[in-house]
Amino acid sequence: DTTASRLRLAGLCFLLQILTIILFAVFVRYSPESSSGPCSQQLNCSSKNWDLGFQHPRFRHVHLQALLGFGLLVAFFGRYRPGSVAISILIMAFAIQWAVLIQGFLYFFLNGKIYVGAQSMVSADFCTAAVLISTGALLGRINPGQMLLLTLLGVTLFSINEYILLGLMGINDSGGCLTVHTFGAYFGLMVSRILHQPHTDKRKEQQDTGQQPDVFTVLGTIYLWIFWPSFASATTVRNNAEPWAVLNTYFSLAASTLAAFVLSPVLYEESTLRMVQIQDATLAGAAVMGMAGEMLVTPFGALIAGFLAGLIPPLGFRFLTPVLRSRLKTQDTCGVHNVHGLPGILGTLLGTLLTALTTADAYGGRLELVFPLVAQGSRTATDQALCQLCALPVTLLLASLGGCLTGAVLKMKGLRSPPDTRYLENPGLREV
Repeated sequence: DTTASRLRLAGLCFLLQILTIILFAVFVRYSPESSSGPCSQQLNCSSKNWDLGFQHPRFRHVHLQALLGFGLLVAFFGRYRPGSVAISILIMAFAIQWAVLIQGFLYFFLNGKIYVGAQSMVSADFCTAAVLISTGALLGRINPGQMLLLTLLGVTLFSINEYILLGLMGINDSGGCLTVHTFGAYFGLMVSRILHQPHTDKRKEQQDTGQQPDVFTVLGTIYLWIFWPSFASATTVRNNAEPWAVLNTYFSLAASTLAAFVLSPVLYEESTLRMVQIQDATLAGAAVMGMAGEMLVTPFGALIAGFLAGLIPPLGFRFLTPVLRSRLKTQDTCGVHNVHGLPGILGTLLGTLLTALTTADAYGGRLELVFPLVAQGSRTATDQALCQLCALPVTLLLASLGGCLTGAVLKMKGLRSPPDTRYLENPGLREV
């Protein structure tokens, strides 16, 4: 019943918060101020030198993007609104704490302590973004307690995947094309598949979006435009170089938005484009630049990539989502497959192509920042491109296996939602 569900959520929040407090007390310390950056020479960090002065505003932008951009994205359902934003804030509050710990053990662990600074907080926000993408596939079908457990497991698996890709394979994925978008989407979709319930999943959540312009969706889209270029370039190195990742992301966003206006009137009979469709195109345009953003994609290349990515969501919602629902028994509430998954794969292929075409003449001094292993001579551009490509099946495998495991955990008897499924969300959070 509802009371038991509410108390279960309160108990889980209490236990998880006490656990993180104890772990923080034992392990977490601030980075020594004497070091050149939050990543001192002795620490095993996958990233390069960090300009702290640039990093703090960058962290704020990333944080705003994760909280407002992603939080407001899920608020377009007719019966949802404040409840879904409340869930996003709950997920974010726990995910950041847990990500600081898990990523700390992998990247910032020295002499038995985790040293946190601006870099670790940006990494935690990237991790949170991936988990929020995953929950987009499940919104309305799992209760807040299950959301917290999904976050616990999702953050852990995300961090392992990121460490394999960036730390061990040495790939470049500065904007989270693979680590955030692709992993988040397919992890959520696999959990959704495991949790499939034929009698409740016949509802068409996608049809529940309001027809009228929605203030939450408008705000979410505006925040995406303002802060996504900062998000995409948060882990790239400055050194007074032109911010390619920022410029490429802006060009891609612009072209993907136009793509939505090209295709939606053709596919749908509505006279005006709904805001949520513009939002989806914007997200797809940002996702496709996740890997290629800081590479030599050229301005016209960014426009082409963004335009192609912007075509994916309208086509996906029209032709692919019904197949996912009927044939593959996978309900995708917010359409993360069309908005994050497929554009993430397209972005990976684009990044691989650009890596293979890399030359020292074209990049100049920037080569050492973008592809350090190629600049050092330990890898050729072709070897690096192969690594970038191999990272895609690795991510898909980890997301799928992790999603199966997480789905099995969330299916346990004591965690299931109350039997009343008249509403898309737990009644306890419908009014905030």
